[in-house]
Amino acid sequence: MTFNPAFLSNYVLIATAFAGAFTVALWLSLIIWTYRDISNRARDPLLRILATLVVAVLFLPGVLVYLILRPPRTLEEEYERSLEEEALLQTIEDNPLCPGCSRRVREDWIVCPNCHTKLKKACPHCGRLMELPWNLCPYCASPALVIQRGETPLEEETISETELEKNLDL
Repeated sequence: MTFNPAFLSNYVLIATAFAGAFTVALWLSLIIWTYRDISNRARDPLLRILATLVVAVLFLPGVLVYLILRPPRTLEEEYERSLEEEALLQTIEDNPLCPGCSRRVREDWIVCPNCHTKLKKACPHCGRLMELPWNLCPYCASPALVIQRGETPLEEETISETELEKNLDL
């Protein structure tokens, strides 16, 4: 078997061309990937151009630099996170606070279990809960009992119809 230097030369030339084409394809694909990735992570056009240029000029070290410096979350993930935070804040803000101790109370509580402050009153006719200052039940339209200032929070008092009319006129 004889050694043919032309065959080896052709083989090296083909391998070099293939390696060069592969390197160029890898370089272009990394540039495109970087641009797409930074477009999903930032709105600033200058940042998009700079990130793409770092990868285009520095090639593999540029990709490493980009991976270190890129924003950790995409814009979509940031938007979802802000929506979750807003929903959480909304549920926290929806819960009323006790005027006595400022702890969270539920809408259907009549008395705060922590400080025993009266939160609502029950309508004497339909039994549904009403706000304390209301003189008329919004559910059954019947007049409500008015609690005097000197009473303890859980006391209820029966009053005559004339006193009830007097309280309603206030």
